[in-house]
Amino acid sequence: MSEILKRSQVDPKMTWDLTTIFKNDEAWEKELDLITKDLEQITKYENTMLDSKENIKTVLKFEEELGNRVARIYTYAHLKNDEDTTNSKYQEYNSKAVALYTDFETKTVFVSLSLLELTEEQVKEYFADPELKIFEFFMEKLIKSKEHVLSKKEEEIIANMGHIMQTPSKTFSMLNNADIKFNDVVDSKGEVLPMNHSRYQVYMESNDRVLRENAYNSMYEAYKNLKNTFAATLEGVVLNHMVTAKLKKYTSSRNAALTHNYIDEKVYDALIHAVNDKLPLLHQYIELRKKLLKVDEIHMYDLHTNLVDNVDLKFTFEEAKEIILEAISVLGEEYVGIVKRAFDERWIDYAENEGKRSGAYSSGSYTTNPFILISWKGTIDNLFTLIHELGHSLHSYYTRNFQPAVYGYYTIFLAEVASITNEVLLNNYLMNKYKDNKEVKAYLLNNNLDSIRGTLFRQTQFAEFEYEMHKSLEEGKPLTADYLTKLYGEINEKYYGKSVTYDDNIPYEWSRIPHFYYNFYVYQYATGISAAYAFAHRILTMGEEAVELYKGYLKAGASKYPLDVLKEAGVDMSTNDPVYSCLAIFEENLKEFEKLI
Repeated sequence: MSEILKRSQVDPKMTWDLTTIFKNDEAWEKELDLITKDLEQITKYENTMLDSKENIKTVLKFEEELGNRVARIYTYAHLKNDEDTTNSKYQEYNSKAVALYTDFETKTVFVSLSLLELTEEQVKEYFADPELKIFEFFMEKLIKSKEHVLSKKEEEIIANMGHIMQTPSKTFSMLNNADIKFNDVVDSKGEVLPMNHSRYQVYMESNDRVLRENAYNSMYEAYKNLKNTFAATLEGVVLNHMVTAKLKKYTSSRNAALTHNYIDEKVYDALIHAVNDKLPLLHQYIELRKKLLKVDEIHMYDLHTNLVDNVDLKFTFEEAKEIILEAISVLGEEYVGIVKRAFDERWIDYAENEGKRSGAYSSGSYTTNPFILISWKGTIDNLFTLIHELGHSLHSYYTRNFQPAVYGYYTIFLAEVASITNEVLLNNYLMNKYKDNKEVKAYLLNNNLDSIRGTLFRQTQFAEFEYEMHKSLEEGKPLTADYLTKLYGEINEKYYGKSVTYDDNIPYEWSRIPHFYYNFYVYQYATGISAAYAFAHRILTMGEEAVELYKGYLKAGASKYPLDVLKEAGVDMSTNDPVYSCLAIFEENLKEFEKLI
């Protein structure tokens, strides 16, 4: 493999165009100064906001405009920082942007508190006004949250602490992306290869078992050496969740996270129950892996390589673009046209360079286009990741273009549905494209099995660990490295069964998962893939009618409760029926794969 480039050496065509946010750094700095001054102006309404309906209109408009400007500042700063996390200038920008967000939340905390002082009669009268009517649903949700709203002074304290409370996550991010170092790895031919986050995934998918094992050991050696530090950062973020939930009068951290997004905790429990009920399917797949790999022992580093080893699908970025455009054609010309813009207008940063943030994501704000970060290696995993992030970006684009700013976002429960629907459509396209090629079809079936394993089974495993971790701390048990390692190891063994030969490395996987810092996010990958398969089936079998309903989901944003958004689009996630349906697809594909192989 070629040497990893510095950011300055990367072809600009492979990077995103952030001049659409700010022309240059100087423009960003100028706007930062202006917003800092404007933030002081909104506080003058604190004691007069409820004096009249006109004052309420003024404050809500002012807050919305300021919020959009703050988000724009933050978007530019965090994207620049993620290009190269070792660049101290953009580390400083990012810190300033986070501090600005905290300042904004502190200075505007009076807005919601003031609105909660309105009587029921005032709410009905004021929000019947044409200029305020758009805020009716916002008020409905605000009133529902009233029991968890504290006094103004207490809310200000929590808002002011926001910057400090992000320290554990920030520390993890710096360690994980900028400071951690991995030993080079050696393949079966004796070639020494460089090691980083993005290359680790490539190595794990390799047919070279020596390379896989060495990369696996290199990865976990680095994390084990920092296990106590990572345990401290993880305990810090869980403490934040726990203390905030307690202060806000929620029954638990999980209750706070799910209630905030209007999701019943029964959805979480039903997911874990359904997946645990079908763990024998995963064990069956692992047994098949062991058989097909022809190994006496199957290890965790054997779970990512494709079992059809004579097929090696590779794609240039341009080839990936054409495949993606064809795969999503079932969603109509409008959808395809927006995706073309993402490629043509440089919404995507796909270069690989030193210090670049690991993983992939879609980001942006209400007043910007979406942006995608990915490090392109040309693998089929890259292809699926890219179409996944494009799903997020199109969801954001539709939401921001069809909803006012107050509803111009979507809850995290809805976030993964659009992205995984794209993945399912891509898989369907590729299966049709190669339907007469037995080997490639088997390869794709294997890839699909691994996708469901990695999203439905694995993310539910993470969700179970996350829940137990929070519950342990709430019961007074410190999250030491030894405790986290023991807990994770036990859950991992339950999920993967007795066929796997376990080592001393995999129990430390908890230390390298960024999503454990996101506050009960991971379960939504599992519910998301379940809803996504249901949507994809409807789109592929019902055509335009289903596409229009699906686009209604994309456009809805936060204008309705998340479960209602999905139900109106045709998928009911208030039960675990979609989860069982997705697990049934895994079983069906496993049977088909066994026949082909």
